[in-house]
This record gives sequence, structure tokens and C-alpha cells, in this order.
Amino acid sequence: MKILIAGATGLVGSEIVDLCQQRNIAVSYLTTSKQKIVSRENYQGYYWNPNKGEIDLECFKGVTSIINLAGANIAKRWTPLQKKRILNSRINALMTLADGLQKLESHTIEGFVSASAIGIYPDSIANYYEEDETEVDDSFLGKVVLAWEQEIDRFKQFNINVAILRIGLVMSGKGGVLTEMAKPIKYFVGAPMGSGEQWQSWIHIHDLARMFLHVLEENITGVYNAVAPNPVTNVKLTKEIAKVLEKPLVLPKIPKLFMRIALGEMSYLLFVSQRVSSKKIEESGFVFDYQNICSALEAIYKEKTKQYKGDTCSNREYVP
Repeated sequence: MKILIAGATGLVGSEIVDLCQQRNIAVSYLTTSKQKIVSRENYQGYYWNPNKGEIDLECFKGVTSIINLAGANIAKRWTPLQKKRILNSRINALMTLADGLQKLESHTIEGFVSASAIGIYPDSIANYYEEDETEVDDSFLGKVVLAWEQEIDRFKQFNINVAILRIGLVMSGKGGVLTEMAKPIKYFVGAPMGSGEQWQSWIHIHDLARMFLHVLEENITGVYNAVAPNPVTNVKLTKEIAKVLEKPLVLPKIPKLFMRIALGEMSYLLFVSQRVSSKKIEESGFVFDYQNICSALEAIYKEKTKQYKGDTCSNREYVP
């Protein structure tokens, strides 16, 4: 297997690259910076510029699978310009990959798997979402994910296996949402958001990297939720982060209005509730290493904190 990765230097991409190297899987990657092109055994960079539709067609040479992770960070204030970047970065990346494939006389690609997001599901405290849900969240993010997935469907024209992973909150000690949630807790100003009852579907970054390779290795097609089996409420997640960091939570819950003033429309990400099922990916044969938030956080912080203290979680915290 030889994998071409778009977004290889990001948080998730770096984890996938590390896993590929452990398994002796060759990786080609795309970068918008010619200075970041590296050439070594089983790891080769190629230049592309999705905003201009430019791509080095040599990147497809010998490739059997493509992983697409390209897209601007959604966790920045949603100004009109940033909204445009969030949408265009995802659509332009996919269009550039597809246009590149169309220019080839032949190719060796068998599978294509792209990141998506659980942000497509409507905000709901009560619902438990599976992949066949047809209603789309009436928010900026919901509209972005819908357009994103419609563009991914273009790759079916190449007669290859096409899969979509709708990713939840990625738990990692190297950056991303967990790092941002942990910051105020470390400085004794952490607290649940709003009611704290909103559901947050998450996944350990190690399991997410494994899932991308599982999809390719098993020739899986279709849409799958990339979330752990046990979603948690914002209150639960906040408390468990505080517990593993051995920090108290002393402040009251943070009102929606306060965060709306501070972050603008982007504050929606803090209060949206999406309880999402992992049943379909598990039925494909994928086995999670981290099924509950306690074990996931313990693994992430085991080298940074003392041995985890407090009540242990059962293997399944939530059973719908």
C-alpha cells in the first residue's frame, strides 16, 4: 500500500503518518510550501496550491489510496473572510485532487477516504444520530459539511472505493480541542459551557488514525461516524479533564451570552449537542482502543501528570 495524504502535517495527518511509518506503509504528501517538501524512504512530499487548482501530478505515482484531511481550521472567529476560507479550503482541495486524477491517462488508486464532521447533524439533546440521518444542521457548519460531502462524492466517477469519516471532537495531547479545553482548567478558570448538558461525541486521535487505515485496508465504502462508543455531556468531559489534571472546578457554568460576545458566531461550537453512534464502524470490524473518556484522557496525560486518581469508568459509560 502507498498512501497520498492531503493535510499530512496537521494534527490528525501527523498521527496517520506516524502510524504508516510504524506499519512500513509508504506515504506521499501534499504541501502548499515548497520549503516543506521532504524526500526520504517511504516519505515523499509534493507541491500543490488548491486555491489555484495546481497540483504536481507526480504525487499520484504508485499510489493505491488517498486520504484527504485538507481544510482551514474551524476554531477561529467566524468572520466573513474566515467563513469563506473554511468552505473554500475544503472544496478547492477536493476539486484539485479530482481534476488532477482526471488528467492522468491511468492510475493505480483503489480507495479514497476523506475527513468530514459530525457538524452535519442537527443540534439536539435527545436524538442519537446514525449515518442515515437526512436532516442537516441549520448552521454555518452544517452547510459547510453538506457541501464538503457533496464534493467528496465526485470521486465515485473514478470507479474507486469512496468513504467519508464524520469526525467528532479529537482528543489529543498535541493540540486541538482538548488542549484548548484544558488551558482554563489548568489556571483554575475552567467551567462547563451553558447548561453543560449538551452531548459531545469524541474520539482519541490514535483510534482516529487507525480508523482511516482500517477503512482503506478493508475496502470500505460509504459514510461512517468517527466517534468513540461513549459520547459524554460537556459537564462530564469538563469534570474528567479537571480530574486527570488534578485541578478543581470552582467557577459556575459559563453563560451562552458571555461566549457569544467573546467569540461571536463561532461560540456555536461550544454549545451544540450531537450525540452520535459508532455502531456502523464497529460492525465493519473496527475495535476501539479507547471506548470511554476516562481511559482516553488517562492515556493522553499519563506522561504529564501523576497516575490517574478517582473513580474509574466502566468500559461502556453510555448505552443508548
